[in-house]
Amino acid sequence: MSYSLNTTIINPISKQKPKNAVILCHGYGGDGNDISILANYWKNYLPDTIFLCPDAPEKCAVSSVGYQWFDLMDQSKQQILTKSLVAEMKLNQLIDEVKVQNNLEANKIILGGFSQGCMISLQTGIKRKDKINSIIGYSGKIIDTEHLSKNIVSRPKVILMHGDKDEIVPINFFLEAKEFFIKNNYPIELKSFKNCEHRIPQEGSSLGLEFIKKNLY
Repeated sequence: MSYSLNTTIINPISKQKPKNAVILCHGYGGDGNDISILANYWKNYLPDTIFLCPDAPEKCAVSSVGYQWFDLMDQSKQQILTKSLVAEMKLNQLIDEVKVQNNLEANKIILGGFSQGCMISLQTGIKRKDKINSIIGYSGKIIDTEHLSKNIVSRPKVILMHGDKDEIVPINFFLEAKEFFIKNNYPIELKSFKNCEHRIPQEGSSLGLEFIKKNLY
């Protein structure tokens, strides 16, 4: 199978047709292969799941080998939002392709990501007309709370995780997202990790796995 974004695909270990899918979006300057490390850990416990880890649509402005969902360098808030909407459209196209090519309903798809991948996952998942199952967010933020509050379309379940020592995406953005989702009556789970910087700790990987098992299995 081929997709509109170059995608690292990890097929179900059951060798059967996928019963559900997890799409994982990498961070700024990374690629799908980076975040597939997480999928390769999870796959052993989720035998009927297909994992899809796309490369973001643009070459990264500050990395010769990585990708970006949208440009973050020297951009105004409005420019970032505008560029994120282009990435959102491309991620939506990928989700639609995953549905069709794997014969899956939206409620059998979990969308997740790390850092910038978390940002685009939150914005895309909440604005989709067909409600995906849920969203897993690591070390990210809401790109533009005003825009998102005006464009809530569906209410997937959400889990957000963040390190309290994160200097790349500070913990206050986690708290801002928490406030947003509670205010808008979302089913949400939250976890902050003590003495954790901008990364996914082992506990975060385990919590993500349990969240998927609970919601897809």
